[in-house]
Amino acid sequence: MKIVKLKFLLVFTLVFAISCKNKQEKKVAKESEKKPNIVVIYLDDLGYGDISAYGATELQTPNIDALAAGGIKFTNGYASSATCTPSRYALLTGTYPWRNKDAKILPGTAPLLITTTQQTLPKVLRKQGYQTAIVGKWHLGLGTGHVNWNERITPGPNEVGFDQSYIFAATQDRVPTVYIDNGTVVGLEKNDPIEVDYKNNFKGEPTALTNPEMTTMKWHHGHNNSIVNGIPRIGYMKGGDKAKWSDIDIADNFLARAQNYVKTHKEKPFFLYYAMNEPHVPRTPHPRFVGKSGMGPRGDVILEADYMIGEFMKTLKEEGILENTLIVFSSDNGPVLNDGYYDDAVEKLGKHDPKGGLRGGKYSIFEAGTRVPFITYWKGTIKPAVSDAIVCQMDLLSSLATLTGTTDTTTDSKDILNTLLGKSDKGRGDLILEATGKTALRSGDWVYIPAYKGKNLREKVGIEVGNFPYEQLYNVKEDKGEQNNLAKSNPEKLTEMKAIFGKLRGIDYTKGVKEVEFR
Repeated sequence: MKIVKLKFLLVFTLVFAISCKNKQEKKVAKESEKKPNIVVIYLDDLGYGDISAYGATELQTPNIDALAAGGIKFTNGYASSATCTPSRYALLTGTYPWRNKDAKILPGTAPLLITTTQQTLPKVLRKQGYQTAIVGKWHLGLGTGHVNWNERITPGPNEVGFDQSYIFAATQDRVPTVYIDNGTVVGLEKNDPIEVDYKNNFKGEPTALTNPEMTTMKWHHGHNNSIVNGIPRIGYMKGGDKAKWSDIDIADNFLARAQNYVKTHKEKPFFLYYAMNEPHVPRTPHPRFVGKSGMGPRGDVILEADYMIGEFMKTLKEEGILENTLIVFSSDNGPVLNDGYYDDAVEKLGKHDPKGGLRGGKYSIFEAGTRVPFITYWKGTIKPAVSDAIVCQMDLLSSLATLTGTTDTTTDSKDILNTLLGKSDKGRGDLILEATGKTALRSGDWVYIPAYKGKNLREKVGIEVGNFPYEQLYNVKEDKGEQNNLAKSNPEKLTEMKAIFGKLRGIDYTKGVKEVEFR
């Protein structure tokens, strides 16, 4: 009897073990079939050489470095443009910004740049069952051009594919200086309505010109209108005192919102566009970061941003979703030091090179304008590597469409998913780059820049923008800093590049090229 019971017990144990194993295998299989969460962490004016993973020696950015060390660090990663609005437009629509004449740096009162019928990255992902959200800087226009800031503002992010949005309208240095939660200004009191104007000041309202004694930050150029929190801004604003943000708390506030979104939406796949503000002007680090870099506020806010990214990554881990989340890290354009305020960015630069050996910077058609840090990270899925494949933020739309089970052929976006995941070392073949109305071509190891009129030096910011009355041709694999113009010595390559450029831009070189054709 005991032997029979023992046999029964052994059989039962074996069956139970097999059953548990099958259930576990099914669970693992089900988890592997689950679509990954997708997070785009987007910084503002961060240069190719601004983080230690890309060679910075005077600044240490351990949390961003951890992404680079554990993922794919692209050495030829590009924004589509050398300024913010066009790059953000391309990122979200998968479309070259030069196709839209209004895709340029926008005031805070600009109408929505993306049409509500246009294909967008969040729309693509939402069709695949994704929850979608933006937290941070928007700068793609709101409303139809006549915004009443005291009512729900529409159309905006929620009308172009985002289920949830917590943003500021334009930039930290532009009015209105308020947060907008799903179209509604946060903390606005009915008896203190907001008025915004970019042409005329409101009667009796102080400005940096009329009341410089009220400023705590000195303006250098272009930032001498309304004063908020002691900081002179671009544009005029009246009212909404209780709704105005605290500049030193912006990074913490956006982090808390991003963390909360992860915690409350982790049960289903989500897409989060975490658009950070650093290191854009005005640089206002929280007091706990002031002086940390030894390079003034610009260095301090880069360290602040690195900290925020580290805290955000901790949240993904604590919520148990880190291994099912694809992170894309990049910047909207290259670096700029003096961009409107005296903040010691130039004086305390020291040995730091924000350009990372490239030429130009923000606003420039040279490489430093558009070549930026670009990292993909997916713990357990992406194997760490360094890639010199050409990748562009514009290609996220098509690539992520493929990742989530669909395709897109309606935009300029290219499917480079295997490259982003480290399964291929081949990226984009040809890429048109844009800077304040100028366009150039990156093709393979080569860059072609047409002849442009105007000054080469943008004097107020001290950056070469690329205006020369002759064509330029560079092999950027051998000449990263674009110092050796090969247009005359390599006419065959010049002809080849012009042909590719002309085809992509729709320009007939037999009729000559006029500067007006580039916008």
